[in-house]
Amino acid sequence: MSPSTCPPVQPVQARLKFAREHLDDPEEDWENVIWSDETKIELFGKNSTRRVWRTKNAELHPKNTIPTVKHGGGNIMLWGCFSANGPGRLIRVKERMNGAMYREILSENLLQSARALKMKHGWVFHHDNDPKHTAQAMKEWLRKKHFKVLEWSSQSPDLKPIENLWRELKVCVAQQQPHLFVSQPPDLNPEGV
Repeated sequence: MSPSTCPPVQPVQARLKFAREHLDDPEEDWENVIWSDETKIELFGKNSTRRVWRTKNAELHPKNTIPTVKHGGGNIMLWGCFSANGPGRLIRVKERMNGAMYREILSENLLQSARALKMKHGWVFHHDNDPKHTAQAMKEWLRKKHFKVLEWSSQSPDLKPIENLWRELKVCVAQQQPHLFVSQPPDLNPEGV
């Protein structure tokens, strides 16, 4: 029998400590938080297991197959945020995100989202403990911008409400069943020369 997997004890204790510290927080405090995160959405292939019923010898029929894309292009990366007032901006991340790109995304979208969401004065920003979020340069940038940041225990995706929003988005995308449309390559020898 293989051993069960579970998070290390320290992160579990930190999550429990966080939950106890915020157990009696009034609802208004949570309504004043902007939750943000990044996610990857698979456009082709599997976000989850799919099963199909098919007749014998019909396994290659298009309705029984799931398209795949080699060498990238089958997913998109997104940054988004939301609060109790609704969703904020949703931004497509076209390259591998680093700390500088993350600061740029926040610089161009976080305050605009807070305004659109009509956040109360003193609103609080949440992001997880991803290294680009916790880097010293990022902490300094947030401090200079006077953003209040919700302290977060590590390895706590189960506590992040934005994970529920990402799940809903992924389900909606999967229900749309996006298809890969490949254009014909140009005819490089149109006159047969």
